[in-house]
Amino acid sequence: MIILIGGSSHVGKTLLAQKLMERHAIPYLSLDHLKMMFIRSGLTELTVNDDYKMRYFLWPYVAELVKTAIENKQSMIVEGCYIPSEWREEFTQEYLQEMRAVFITMSEAYLRREIGSVAAYANVIETRLQDEIDPERLIRCSGEFRQECAQQKIPVLDIDDIYDIEEIADRAERLLGLRGENN
Repeated sequence: MIILIGGSSHVGKTLLAQKLMERHAIPYLSLDHLKMMFIRSGLTELTVNDDYKMRYFLWPYVAELVKTAIENKQSMIVEGCYIPSEWREEFTQEYLQEMRAVFITMSEAYLRREIGSVAAYANVIETRLQDEIDPERLIRCSGEFRQECAQQKIPVLDIDDIYDIEEIADRAERLLGLRGENN
Protein backbone atom coordinates (compact mmCIF):
# COMPACT_ATOMS: atom_id res chain seq x y z
CA MET A 1 0.00 0.00 0.00
CA ILE A 2 1.10 3.54 -0.75
CA ILE A 3 0.11 6.24 1.72
CA LEU A 4 0.26 9.86 0.64
CA ILE A 5 0.39 12.56 3.31
CA GLY A 6 -0.03 16.03 1.87
CA GLY A 7 -0.77 19.48 3.12
CA SER A 8 0.84 22.83 3.61
CA SER A 9 4.13 23.57 5.28
CA HIS A 10 4.53 23.18 9.06
CA VAL A 11 1.41 21.06 9.68
CA GLY A 12 3.27 17.94 10.84
CA LYS A 13 3.36 15.75 7.72
CA THR A 14 6.84 14.41 8.43
CA LEU A 15 6.10 13.79 12.10
CA LEU A 16 2.94 11.89 11.13
CA ALA A 17 4.88 9.87 8.53
CA GLN A 18 7.48 9.01 11.20
CA LYS A 19 4.74 7.93 13.64
CA LEU A 20 3.01 5.76 11.01
CA MET A 21 6.37 4.25 10.06
CA GLU A 22 6.94 3.30 13.70
CA ARG A 23 3.44 1.85 14.10
CA HIS A 24 3.23 -0.05 10.81
CA ALA A 25 6.86 -0.68 9.75
CA ILE A 26 6.30 1.16 6.46
CA PRO A 27 9.22 3.31 5.26
CA TYR A 28 8.58 6.89 4.25
CA LEU A 29 9.97 9.31 1.71
CA SER A 30 10.08 13.03 2.46
CA LEU A 31 9.55 14.99 -0.74
CA ASP A 32 11.68 17.75 0.79
CA HIS A 33 14.66 15.42 0.37
CA LEU A 34 13.77 14.75 -3.24
CA LYS A 35 13.37 18.50 -3.82
CA MET A 36 16.81 19.20 -2.40
CA MET A 37 18.34 16.43 -4.54
CA PHE A 38 17.05 18.14 -7.70
CA ILE A 39 18.12 21.61 -6.52
CA ARG A 40 21.61 20.63 -5.30
CA SER A 41 22.35 18.49 -8.36
CA GLY A 42 21.42 21.31 -10.71
CA LEU A 43 18.73 19.19 -12.39
CA THR A 44 16.32 22.11 -11.91
CA GLU A 45 16.67 25.85 -11.74
CA LEU A 46 13.83 26.01 -9.22
CA THR A 47 14.76 27.13 -5.72
CA VAL A 48 13.52 26.35 -2.23
CA ASN A 49 11.18 29.33 -2.59
CA ASP A 50 9.37 27.91 -5.65
CA ASP A 51 6.93 25.66 -3.76
CA TYR A 52 4.07 25.78 -6.26
CA LYS A 53 6.27 25.22 -9.32
CA MET A 54 8.22 22.54 -7.45
CA ARG A 55 5.00 20.61 -6.79
CA TYR A 56 4.35 20.16 -10.49
CA PHE A 57 8.02 19.61 -11.33
CA LEU A 58 8.43 16.81 -8.75
CA TRP A 59 5.09 15.05 -9.04
CA PRO A 60 5.70 13.16 -12.34
CA TYR A 61 8.88 11.65 -10.83
CA VAL A 62 7.13 10.79 -7.58
CA ALA A 63 4.22 9.20 -9.47
CA GLU A 64 6.61 6.91 -11.36
CA LEU A 65 8.36 5.97 -8.11
CA VAL A 66 4.97 5.13 -6.58
CA LYS A 67 3.99 3.01 -9.59
CA THR A 68 7.25 1.08 -9.31
CA ALA A 69 6.67 0.43 -5.60
CA ILE A 70 3.13 -0.81 -6.31
CA GLU A 71 4.32 -3.05 -9.15
CA ASN A 72 6.85 -4.57 -6.75
CA LYS A 73 4.20 -5.01 -4.04
CA GLN A 74 6.07 -2.69 -1.69
CA SER A 75 4.51 -0.34 0.82
CA MET A 76 5.65 3.23 1.29
CA ILE A 77 4.56 6.48 2.86
CA VAL A 78 5.19 9.56 0.73
CA GLU A 79 4.85 12.90 2.50
CA GLY A 80 5.23 16.48 1.48
CA CYS A 81 3.60 19.70 0.42
CA TYR A 82 4.49 18.76 -3.17
CA ILE A 83 1.63 16.28 -3.55
CA PRO A 84 -0.96 18.00 -5.75
CA SER A 85 -4.63 17.67 -4.87
CA GLU A 86 -5.23 16.17 -8.34
CA TRP A 87 -2.69 13.39 -7.66
CA ARG A 88 -5.09 10.67 -8.83
CA GLU A 89 -4.81 11.84 -12.46
CA GLU A 90 -1.39 10.17 -12.80
CA PHE A 91 -2.70 6.69 -11.99
CA THR A 92 -4.98 4.06 -13.47
CA GLN A 93 -7.55 2.31 -11.29
CA GLU A 94 -5.15 -0.63 -10.90
CA TYR A 95 -2.70 1.64 -9.06
CA LEU A 96 -5.33 3.69 -7.23
CA GLN A 97 -6.70 0.64 -5.44
CA GLU A 98 -3.29 0.30 -3.75
CA MET A 99 -3.16 3.93 -2.63
CA ARG A 100 -4.56 6.00 0.24
CA ALA A 101 -4.20 9.72 0.91
CA VAL A 102 -4.83 12.21 3.66
CA PHE A 103 -3.98 15.89 3.75
CA ILE A 104 -3.27 17.76 6.97
CA THR A 105 -4.45 21.31 7.55
CA MET A 106 -4.54 23.65 10.52
CA SER A 107 -7.43 25.96 11.22
CA GLU A 108 -6.93 29.70 11.25
CA ALA A 109 -7.87 29.81 14.94
CA TYR A 110 -5.31 27.11 15.78
CA LEU A 111 -2.55 28.84 13.81
CA ARG A 112 -3.25 32.24 15.36
CA ARG A 113 -3.36 30.73 18.85
CA GLU A 114 -0.44 28.29 18.51
CA ILE A 115 1.98 29.89 16.03
CA GLY A 116 4.70 29.80 18.70
CA SER A 117 4.27 26.04 19.11
CA VAL A 118 4.23 25.55 15.33
CA ALA A 119 7.54 27.42 15.12
CA ALA A 120 9.00 25.52 18.09
CA TYR A 121 8.26 22.15 16.48
CA ALA A 122 9.41 23.10 12.97
CA ASN A 123 12.62 21.08 13.36
CA VAL A 124 11.28 18.14 15.34
CA ILE A 125 12.11 15.62 12.55
CA GLU A 126 14.05 17.50 9.87
CA THR A 127 16.33 20.50 10.24
CA ARG A 128 14.95 23.47 8.35
CA LEU A 129 17.56 25.96 7.25
CA GLN A 130 16.55 29.64 7.09
CA ASP A 131 12.93 28.80 7.77
CA GLU A 132 10.85 31.88 8.42
CA ILE A 133 7.30 31.17 9.53
CA ASP A 134 4.69 33.51 8.09
CA PRO A 135 1.39 32.87 9.90
CA GLU A 136 -0.68 34.55 7.16
CA ARG A 137 0.88 32.31 4.51
CA LEU A 138 0.25 29.20 6.62
CA ILE A 139 -3.39 30.22 7.14
CA ARG A 140 -3.85 30.89 3.42
CA CYS A 141 -2.14 27.63 2.37
CA SER A 142 -4.10 25.48 4.83
CA GLY A 143 -7.32 27.05 3.55
CA GLU A 144 -6.33 26.41 -0.07
CA PHE A 145 -5.46 22.78 0.65
CA ARG A 146 -8.75 22.31 2.53
CA GLN A 147 -10.69 23.72 -0.44
CA GLU A 148 -8.75 21.64 -3.02
CA CYS A 149 -9.29 18.49 -0.95
CA ALA A 150 -13.03 19.12 -0.82
CA GLN A 151 -13.11 19.43 -4.60
CA GLN A 152 -11.00 16.29 -5.09
CA LYS A 153 -12.73 14.30 -2.29
CA ILE A 154 -9.50 13.77 -0.36
CA PRO A 155 -9.81 13.15 3.40
CA VAL A 156 -8.57 16.08 5.48
CA LEU A 157 -7.16 15.79 8.95
CA ASP A 158 -7.78 19.30 10.31
CA ILE A 159 -5.98 20.38 13.45
CA ASP A 160 -8.12 22.82 15.39
CA ASP A 161 -7.66 22.11 19.08
CA ILE A 162 -4.43 20.54 20.32
CA TYR A 163 -1.52 18.95 18.51
CA ASP A 164 -1.13 15.49 19.99
CA ILE A 165 0.75 13.25 17.56
CA GLU A 166 -0.70 10.05 19.04
CA GLU A 167 -4.26 11.33 18.59
CA ILE A 168 -3.43 12.69 15.12
CA ALA A 169 -1.93 9.35 14.10
CA ASP A 170 -5.04 7.56 15.39
CA ARG A 171 -7.25 9.89 13.33
CA ALA A 172 -5.03 9.43 10.26
CA GLU A 173 -5.18 5.64 10.62
CA ARG A 174 -8.97 5.78 10.66
CA LEU A 175 -9.07 8.05 7.58
CA LEU A 176 -6.56 5.84 5.75
CA GLY A 177 -8.24 2.57 6.74
CA LEU A 178 -5.18 1.35 8.67
CA ARG A 179 -6.89 0.47 11.94
CA GLY A 180 -6.42 -3.19 12.76
CA GLU A 181 -3.16 -3.47 10.81
CA ASN A 182 -0.43 -3.99 13.43
CA ASN A 183 -2.66 -2.25 16.00
